[in-house]
Amino acid sequence: MITVSGLDELKTFAGRDLGHSSWLEVTQDRVNAFAEATGDHQWIHVDVERAGKGPFGGPIAHGYLTLSLVIPFFSELLQVDGIKMGVNYGLDKVRFPTPVRVGSKIRLAATVDTVEEVAPRCVQMALTFTVQIDGVDKPACVARPIYRYYS
Repeated sequence: MITVSGLDELKTFAGRDLGHSSWLEVTQDRVNAFAEATGDHQWIHVDVERAGKGPFGGPIAHGYLTLSLVIPFFSELLQVDGIKMGVNYGLDKVRFPTPVRVGSKIRLAATVDTVEEVAPRCVQMALTFTVQIDGVDKPACVARPIYRYYS
């Protein structure tokens, strides 16, 4: 975990590689819970028997489940101290190049693209998030999130 103290130090992080989070196994229970929370019960996610005969050879995680896991992963990589608050400002782009099969392990790799002052006592940081699948070359998800930090 990298700890940054205040906006001035955060401004120096443009171009910095933040490393990787720990690995997390994507279980059928997690996929089913996400289906319940979102109402997305598509068979490729929740019907293990049918999904086994489908195009992916088994059930896969929802793309948005994969994306939502970047939140706890990112908290393993960067902590910003000395501020009043940080908020998720949005996403510029998200892609899901490879499905995450249930039972796979995933982790986050993160790089800070830009850090710029957008208002007095407010810094905006854009990153590249890559969700990697253990043993698979192509990523599960590539996203460009934007965070704002206020002091």
